[in-house]
Amino acid sequence: MGDVNESAVKRKLGIPSWRNLSKDKVLKFAAAMPEMATEVRLKLIEQFPAFKDLGKTNIDAVTEAHKSTLAANENSQNHFYKASQDQRDALQADLGRDDLSWAQREALHDRLDQNVRRVGEKDSESKQFMGAGMKVVAAASAAALGLGVVFVGGKIAGASEDGSEESQ
Repeated sequence: MGDVNESAVKRKLGIPSWRNLSKDKVLKFAAAMPEMATEVRLKLIEQFPAFKDLGKTNIDAVTEAHKSTLAANENSQNHFYKASQDQRDALQADLGRDDLSWAQREALHDRLDQNVRRVGEKDSESKQFMGAGMKVVAAASAAALGLGVVFVGGKIAGASEDGSEESQ
């Protein structure tokens, strides 16, 4: 019966053997653990001793990718803000000219207003981007914590069942 459960788990994950358990399948594996018999769960964990290390590696990779993305976003933001400031400076210099008509001044004020609105939109966009990135990091951290809980829970449940069977 244990082999049938193990085979069913491998089928559910779409892998022919545990050596094919990739990083993207780890969360599916963890989600399937509560459905497994305790002895099967422990047997599978024994076959996959790097379970905890793989979870930590995934979290580290997500964290580094997030840091890199934030740095690239900050660089992009800085270039945008510099270009926007340069445009505002040029518009203000043009507004200081005495030979402009009322219509020309109004057009320059409109362009200045558009520039300021774009800066505000870029700021909001950046905050949404960073918020979404933090959600990814938080989800990855929660998944790692969940994997740890499942791993430790499986070990504790297995030890409890083994202890209760011996005492009967």
